[in-house]
Amino acid sequence: MNLRRRLSTLIAVRVVLVTVLFGSAILIQISRPSAFPIDPYFALIGLTYALSVIYLATLRFAESHLWLADLQFGADALLVSAFIHVTGGIASNYSTLYLLPIIGAAIIRYRRVATQVAVLSAALYLAIVVVQYGDFDVPLASRFSPVVELPTLRVAQYTVVINLGGFLAVAFLAGSLANSLRSAGARLEDASLVIRDLRAYNEYVINSLLSGLITTDVHGRMLTFNNAAATIIGLPASHTIGRDVFDVMQLPASARERLHDLPERRGLRVDYQHTTPDARVIDVGLTVSPLTFPDGASGYLFAFQDVTNMRRLEREARLRQRLAAVGEMAAGIAHEIRNPLASMSGSIQLLRHELELNEEQTQLMDIVLRESERLNHTIKSFLAYARPQRSAPAKLDVRRILQDTALLLRNSAEVRSEHAIEVEASVDPVWCEADENQIRQIVWNLASNGIRAMAQGGRLTLAVRSEEIDGNRMVVLTVQDQGCGIAPDDLDGIFQPFRSSFERGTGLGLAIVHRLVTDYHGAVQVSSEVGVGTIFTVRLPVDAGITATDNTNDALRQAVEHAGPR
Repeated sequence: MNLRRRLSTLIAVRVVLVTVLFGSAILIQISRPSAFPIDPYFALIGLTYALSVIYLATLRFAESHLWLADLQFGADALLVSAFIHVTGGIASNYSTLYLLPIIGAAIIRYRRVATQVAVLSAALYLAIVVVQYGDFDVPLASRFSPVVELPTLRVAQYTVVINLGGFLAVAFLAGSLANSLRSAGARLEDASLVIRDLRAYNEYVINSLLSGLITTDVHGRMLTFNNAAATIIGLPASHTIGRDVFDVMQLPASARERLHDLPERRGLRVDYQHTTPDARVIDVGLTVSPLTFPDGASGYLFAFQDVTNMRRLEREARLRQRLAAVGEMAAGIAHEIRNPLASMSGSIQLLRHELELNEEQTQLMDIVLRESERLNHTIKSFLAYARPQRSAPAKLDVRRILQDTALLLRNSAEVRSEHAIEVEASVDPVWCEADENQIRQIVWNLASNGIRAMAQGGRLTLAVRSEEIDGNRMVVLTVQDQGCGIAPDDLDGIFQPFRSSFERGTGLGLAIVHRLVTDYHGAVQVSSEVGVGTIFTVRLPVDAGITATDNTNDALRQAVEHAGPR
């Protein structure tokens, strides 16, 4: 395609040049009639036009047949020779026209073809001079040769040498320049390819990053936006380029003020919550750095990540640290409370039967025994949470556990006519290899909490399904209520021991659920809205098997074991 374009330019230059010569001939003929034989002159011009039409017709074949381009340069040399012959030969003022096909050949076909055209032009010019000074009878040449006064032989020799040397010199210089230009063009093309590949590589690397990257100008208008950024905030690049980054990223107003006061070579760190177009609320950790573009303009680089899971893991780590601290207190609690409590309860019962008590004293002793029993129940619940329990793993259908739990709840004293308890499960069994009592405890604790949360009534839904998560088959338990909900500030602490919002609650139900699920290498998640309800989602491996030991509870369990049997 490059050769065709250059040949098209050559044809256009040729037509323009011939048109100029045609106009010059007409002017000369008008001002000086019979200055030179005008008929062959016009015939050569017409022939050139005709050849140009042929060149255009064969232009599409030039790429595959390079000899067509070489043929044009040879024909140009012949036409120039004929034109110089009819305008006086060695006495013609147009001998420099030979340089045009030589230069054209150098530009289009480089030094080798330019040298060949220069040799051909030199041979043709030398033939014209030899015919003029020699005693040769060339009928066609004599017929169209004008009658001119020839210079002396020495002058003719000098003119021929100068012209022939000029042809070859121009061919060499123009060819060398054309070759150098071609080499420079090839190097430039290679460099462009390298730059293009490097740019594509950089774009690939940037788009492969898991961190979102956004560049903006100094006013905060977005310039670039990588794939990770589109994935995190849920908007394609076509909807963000040119928009204000603070609006797209939902940055707090204080961040804009801090950004304007950002010192050079210093970054700005912002942690905030972002709401995606599908109404998900995610935690975003964002860093803003000053950016200087190649043209000297200034801007900003925004690098950010979805740190929702990281924040969740941090909360779980803090919870486990607290649980480990609670474990250190377990032995002391068992020693300092349970044993003296058993002694006190036994003594009170003995005194109650041996002493003659009035009604008020009997009522007081009943209160002491009842509160002792309640305190003992609390300690038992705590030890059940803290002590490693023996498990008997077996293949069980989790649907049956949900149905049994729903039946028990419907017949419990806490459930009234305003409550509705439903079970959602497939007709096919949902198998899981685990300890049945532990799974029942998980479901019961979550379900009983849901009933307590619905003091004014509502629907409690127990659901179970099996699904594949990250290549692992999981059992997903869902307990959803329409109760009072949990405030966002309280979500982080609901699995901590002894934190209960219910009257007469021990605060250990959710803590036990969390420990059991963690032991099975599962996960429990909670989403809640105040006044709407709460959803607990428990994910357990299908083949969990024997309860695993969670390293985060080692300190707690060792402390309980150290306390000895109760």
